[in-house]
Amino acid sequence: MIERYTRPEMGAIWTLRRRFETWLAVEIAVCEAWSRLGVISGADMARIREKAEVDPDRILAIEEETRHDVIAFLTALEEKVGPEARFIHLGCTSSDIVDTAGAMLLVQAGRVILGGFDTLLLTLKELALLHKGCLCMGRTHGIHAEPTSFGLKMAGFYAEFMRHRERFFQAVEGVRVGKISGAVGTYTMLTPEVERIACELLGLEVDPVSTQIVQRDRHAHYFTALALAAGGVERLCVELRHLQRTEVLEVEEGFAKGQKGSSAMPHKKNPVSAENMTGLARLIRSNSLAAMENMALWHERDISHSSVERIIMPDSTILMDYMLHRLTALLGGLRVIPENMRRNLMASYGLFFSQRVLLALVEEAHLPRQQAYEHVQRLAMRSWESRSSFPDIVRGDAFMSGHLSASVLDRLFDCDSYLQYEDSIFRRVFS
Repeated sequence: MIERYTRPEMGAIWTLRRRFETWLAVEIAVCEAWSRLGVISGADMARIREKAEVDPDRILAIEEETRHDVIAFLTALEEKVGPEARFIHLGCTSSDIVDTAGAMLLVQAGRVILGGFDTLLLTLKELALLHKGCLCMGRTHGIHAEPTSFGLKMAGFYAEFMRHRERFFQAVEGVRVGKISGAVGTYTMLTPEVERIACELLGLEVDPVSTQIVQRDRHAHYFTALALAAGGVERLCVELRHLQRTEVLEVEEGFAKGQKGSSAMPHKKNPVSAENMTGLARLIRSNSLAAMENMALWHERDISHSSVERIIMPDSTILMDYMLHRLTALLGGLRVIPENMRRNLMASYGLFFSQRVLLALVEEAHLPRQQAYEHVQRLAMRSWESRSSFPDIVRGDAFMSGHLSASVLDRLFDCDSYLQYEDSIFRRVFS
């Protein structure tokens, strides 16, 4: 699935060639640092720049013998560069290269994902503004509560995805660190100045205290931020799935010409995109747990995290990129059906007015709240059981008419009152 649907921009980041090329970029940056400090001559540095290149097939062939990917990589480089290759990897341990390169790849992937957030946010904003004032039923526990607007629903998701974007941005910044500090982080054969120069050349910050590796709380932050964002995608998709149910049908996923919904039932139009993304969110959440398990390594480092990261780094970033773009496409082609929203609004006979009647009895008739509640509940249950209009039942009840005037009741049963602060909310969200 991943290979079939991966967008080229994201997929290119996680190719074997890109991994080796990023390792090489780190090695060259370390050599540049040594050169600036006078350890590598200008002529030798020029030779390294000119000759150093990766050959993935040769690296893999050597790895068959060495059983060590970084040694295979260095051996293949030595074949390309010649005697000057003695300066490559000078003072470094494998994790200096792998962790620093890993940070670069995660940052590259992160920037692609941040672009996906931006596109999704624009689409959500457009939907919110387009459907501002479009009254629909708000539901709690799946039961009719009080009216809201479809625009407000989308504004709420916009605000949430702004939070997801900010959290992920901070996680990208948190993982944007390198380490060139040697076997256990003490610069035995290196210097902090070499590390500073190399990281600066690579666009990274220096990890203030590293062991043999960069500590994995940074990576856990990155992957849990992705998991939270995936949860946001799932929440929106679950909402759309409910709203597309036949009994509700307030929105509907776009249905392309020639598309089929069921092998058995030709009438079916299913919320397949929303269902797919609900499932993919589970994978990203599972990967975030693996990232948190990677935090507790033995002493200065063990290798138990490495095999995990070879899977979750490409998989989670590719999946999130895919989900953001698929969700954007879903929303861009979403069919919104206001007439069904109006129909569903009155499917509960106007019972959603109950709180307004309750508070009017308290505030205007000065009844004790519990007494008022019992009177309103009695009429609400009569409305529900008889399938009759709640406003009509209230107007016809002697107790109610004795405490609330006709003009007050007219005001209470005005649907527009539910959106009186919609503009205020929109200003807070989109200002």
